Amino acid sequence: MERLRRHLAAGSMIVIGLFAIVAFGLGSRTGHGAKAAFGFDYLGKSSIHLPDLTVPAGPAAIGLGALCVTFGVLRLARPALQTWAIAGFLACLVAAFLTWGTAGQSLAFTGLLNATLLAAVPLVLGSLCGLLCERSGIINVAIEGQFLVGACASAYVGSVSGSLWAGLIAGCLAGALLGALLAVFANRYLVGQVVLGVVLNVFAAGLTGFLYERLLQADPNHRNKALTFADIRIPGLASLPVVGPVLFDQNIIFYLAVLLIAAVQIGLFHTRWGLRTRAVGEHPTAAETVGIRVLATRYRNVIMAGLISGLGGVWMTLGSGAPFGKDMAAGQGFIALAALIFGRWSPLGSLSAALLFGFAQGISISLQPLNTPVPTAFLSMTPYLATIFAVAGLVGHVRAPAAEGIPYVKA
Repeated sequence: MERLRRHLAAGSMIVIGLFAIVAFGLGSRTGHGAKAAFGFDYLGKSSIHLPDLTVPAGPAAIGLGALCVTFGVLRLARPALQTWAIAGFLACLVAAFLTWGTAGQSLAFTGLLNATLLAAVPLVLGSLCGLLCERSGIINVAIEGQFLVGACASAYVGSVSGSLWAGLIAGCLAGALLGALLAVFANRYLVGQVVLGVVLNVFAAGLTGFLYERLLQADPNHRNKALTFADIRIPGLASLPVVGPVLFDQNIIFYLAVLLIAAVQIGLFHTRWGLRTRAVGEHPTAAETVGIRVLATRYRNVIMAGLISGLGGVWMTLGSGAPFGKDMAAGQGFIALAALIFGRWSPLGSLSAALLFGFAQGISISLQPLNTPVPTAFLSMTPYLATIFAVAGLVGHVRAPAAEGIPYVKA
């Protein structure tokens, strides 16, 4: 069965590579000497200016499609290199698509990277929230709802108080409050955790929708302003070409997300708290016998995770400079949950998955102004399609924490 699956996967890669050669390389859009230009100067923020990369669209797309076919053959011939083959295949396929989409025009590649990172921030924060919960044995499907209450609270409190920091704290506390509800109903009343998460999402959507119509929208100039934290430019590093303006000229929430990734990675795998958390998520009964307070650990971690997802909601308003809108999370909580699964329940893995899904969203944002033949609605579907394919490809290949979703009743 495994051999058949490998052959089917490699065959699919070869077929897709041939399709890329025909559709992207030999199509009319890339013919007649059309060139694709990629710019590396983002808003003039870098002190070192790199020239644009201009390539003949047709030949470049054909070459990239041929590389896709080569990687398919490599996966078939050398199973040990399948990870590198898949990575190379995806990179070449995306490059061929971008070359085709940019033919006759110019794409700001650094702007694409910036859009990728900005789209990945809430996904990273949401996946860290889910990670802390599920490593503790609690399934958190309510990340979407925590995003919504965090965004709503931060927009309202920040607008009314005139303090961005007050809005940030309010948004984080709102996420923690919804996390506390999840913890109480899952641990105290043993409610089914998946159903509970869906109910909390519906509750959050209804509550924030009601508050938006009756409170925020009633006086948007004073209760729902478009506020944002100022960018913090790191001297020297921000002047680096390509990556400088993208990584080192962002606002405080972006840097907090980066610090949280490092803190959770170190804490989960290199501290006593992390060992106890993983023990509670794998075998709570054994953890209890060695003196670990299972329920207290779960309560603490789920509420702490709510603070992080609330920060993800803050990013959607005060982090991106947008006023609160009904259902503005737009499924990002579920994509964050997919990033957690795709990242195999690890902080760095979740970061990689969030960047992948963020890149899909960045492509849809960057290509829409270029008048590509792909309909705008289809481009908007890109992140969701990437999520479906990524999670579907992991069926049977990943293992969740053993005690995930199983209520613990102390003997």
